[in-house]
Amino acid sequence: MIVNPQLNSTANTIVYFLTNCTCLRHIHQIQTQIILHHFHYNTTVASQFINACQSLNLLNTAFRLFTQLHRPHVFTCNSLIRAFCHSQTPHFPYSIYSRMHTNSILPNNYTFPFLLKSLSDFKELQQGKIVHAHVVKLGHVNDIYVQNSLLNVYASCGNMSLCRKVFEEMTLRDVVSWTVLIMGYRSVKEYDGALIAFEQMQYAGVEPNRVTMVNALAACASFGAIEMGIWIHDFIRRKEWELDVILGTALIDMYAKCGKIEEGLDVFLAMKEKNVFTWNAVIKGLALVKSGEEAVRWFDKMEQEGFKADEVTLVEVLSACSHSGLLDVGQIIFRSLMGGKYGFAPSVNHYACMIDLLARCGCLEDVLRLIQEMPFEPTKSMWGSLLAGCRDQGNLELSEYVAKKLLDLEPDNSAYYVVLSNLYAEMGRWSDVEKVRELMKEKGLKKDRGSSSVELTLPRDHVYELLARLILNPAAIISQLHSVMPSGSL
Repeated sequence: MIVNPQLNSTANTIVYFLTNCTCLRHIHQIQTQIILHHFHYNTTVASQFINACQSLNLLNTAFRLFTQLHRPHVFTCNSLIRAFCHSQTPHFPYSIYSRMHTNSILPNNYTFPFLLKSLSDFKELQQGKIVHAHVVKLGHVNDIYVQNSLLNVYASCGNMSLCRKVFEEMTLRDVVSWTVLIMGYRSVKEYDGALIAFEQMQYAGVEPNRVTMVNALAACASFGAIEMGIWIHDFIRRKEWELDVILGTALIDMYAKCGKIEEGLDVFLAMKEKNVFTWNAVIKGLALVKSGEEAVRWFDKMEQEGFKADEVTLVEVLSACSHSGLLDVGQIIFRSLMGGKYGFAPSVNHYACMIDLLARCGCLEDVLRLIQEMPFEPTKSMWGSLLAGCRDQGNLELSEYVAKKLLDLEPDNSAYYVVLSNLYAEMGRWSDVEKVRELMKEKGLKKDRGSSSVELTLPRDHVYELLARLILNPAAIISQLHSVMPSGSL
C-alpha cells in the first residue's frame, strides 16, 4: 500500500482500494465509506475517486458525489472538470463551473484551460464569452495557458475577429498561440490570413512545431501557395524531422493540390509509415494532376500492400474513373462496393460519382435506372451530371425532364429557368420559351451576369485585381488594366 503521511490509516486504505477497484460494485462500496467517514471533503481522496470513476467510465457517479458537497475544494472541482473534459461530455464541465460560481468557489488558473477546452470542443461561443469575462474579472487574463485556451474557443467557433483581438492583447505568445491562430484562419477558409500569420510567426522568432506545419501546409494546399509549401518542406529537412504519417500526408496533399504530384510521390516513398489517408492523398493527387489510369494503378497497389480502402478512397478512385472515362473499371469497383467487399455500403457520394461516370460515357438509361434503384433521394449534382450527359448526347426530351427536376429542387434558381428556356428554343417551342420568361418575371428572377477576376503581380510587387463584367472586346480589357495600374507598368 502507498501511504500518504497526510492521511489517516482509513483514508489511506480507501485510496489503496480506489487505485485497485475494477467494477461498479467496488466503486459503490468505496463511495459509502467515503460518505460515512466524511472523506469527500479530502482533496486526495476525492481526486482519486474521480480518477477511479473515469477509468471505469463511471463519471456520473463522481458527479453525483460532487453534488452532495456544499462547498467542495477548488482542487476537487478542477479534477472533475478535467475528467469530464477528456470524456467528451458536452455540458458537465460548464455545469460544474456554474455550481462553483453559485457556491462562491473561486476558480484558479488551473480551472480555465480544461473548462475552455470543453467549450471549444463543442463550439459553445456564448458560454466562452461568459468565461472570458470571468477570466478578466478574476485577474487571470495574463496567464498564457488561459489565453491560449481562449484563443482556441474563438478559433473553434469560427469567430476570428475575437480570436485575433485576444491574440493582439497577449503580452507573451508562444508556439501554441500562433498555431491556434493559423488553425483558426484555416478552419474558416481564410487561407491568406493563415499564411500571413505563419509569416508573422517567423518574424516574431517563434519556431513552429509539427502541428503548426500541418496547418500551414493545409493552408498552402488550399491557397495554391507552392513557394511557401516548398519552404516548409525545406525547413522540415533542415531540422531533420521524421516524416510521420500526419506531417508526410500533409506534404503530399500540398504538393498534389499545387500540381506537383511527383514531389508528393517522393515524400510518399520517403515515409516509413503510411495509412489510408496517405494513400488517399496520393490517389487524389494523381487523378488531379496526371490521369485516372494512374490513380487506379495506385489504388490497386494500395490493396496489394494490404491497406483497406475507406469511403474517401472509393470516392476518389470513382471520381478518377469518371474524369478519365474509365467506364469498365468504374463499374467493376462500384459492383465490388455494392457486394460488400470493402465492408461498408455505398454512400450518396459514391452514387454521385457513378452517375457522373455513366452520364459522361453517354449511358443515360443506366443513369436513370441507378437513380431509381439507389436508397437516396437524387441530389442536385446527380441531376446536373445527367443534364450535362443529355446535352452532350443531344437528347433534348430527357434534358427537359431533368431540367424540371432541378427546378423542383431549387425553384428560385434563375440558371435552371435559363437552361429550360434555351432547351425550348432549341426545340422550336417558342410559346414555352415565353412561359418560362414570364414565370421568371413573376418570381423576380434575372439571369446572372458573368464575371471573372484576374490577379496580376506587377514589377512594383503590388497585386491588382481586375473584375470583368460582360467585356466584349480585348481593347476594353486593356483599358481597364490601364485604369488600375501605375503608368509604365504595362
